[in-house]
Amino acid sequence: MKPERRQRIALIVPSSNTVMENDLHRHLPADRYTVHTARMYLVETTRAAELAMIEDHAPKAASDLGTLRPDLLVFGCTSGGSLFGAAYDQRICDELGERAGCPALGTLSAVNEALARHDFQRLAVLTPYNDDLTTAVAGAVTTETRRVVAAHGLGIEDNVALAEPTPADILTFAEARLRGVDCDGLFVSCTNFRALEARDALAARLGVPVVTSNSAVVDAIRLRLG
Repeated sequence: MKPERRQRIALIVPSSNTVMENDLHRHLPADRYTVHTARMYLVETTRAAELAMIEDHAPKAASDLGTLRPDLLVFGCTSGGSLFGAAYDQRICDELGERAGCPALGTLSAVNEALARHDFQRLAVLTPYNDDLTTAVAGAVTTETRRVVAAHGLGIEDNVALAEPTPADILTFAEARLRGVDCDGLFVSCTNFRALEARDALAARLGVPVVTSNSAVVDAIRLRLG
């Protein structure tokens, strides 16, 4: 009997991202999924640079990945998808999925799905970004029934440097910024931040469920593809 074909995940990440594909390889079973990456040029983690990345480089990356006939395309940039609210992430993914010839998933959309499953009402948000992008992400995960009670970023604007804080650093950052904050859940943003490695320690220390960009994508892939 011919073995069932593994499902192909086409992943688009900023060119300087060193974390997301490793997280997906670690958390998606290799006997069921394969992950194939294309890169969008990005050096600075700023609004202007991310817009250029999306407009100038993402379309070609999606077209290139389309040649492997993927089962799902993942747009792997949380802050880029949040620049103009949650609907913007969906619009980007619809266009990229059409180029790749398959359904598409945005990281921000995956995050909002994960937050909805937890039914959070008072959400804390942590990011490695500058204030502008932190505010954009916080706005994009706010809904009529979910408000952001705290949002803090590390202020990093060099995209490759987003991966430098260790899981222990992220835990220290969370403890310092969220001391005394009344929240029922935590979202840690950024596909190039080692938050998934810190997730269990964050949940244990803060006493609330934790969603990260990459954990949300892993869950969304499993839900969509089985």
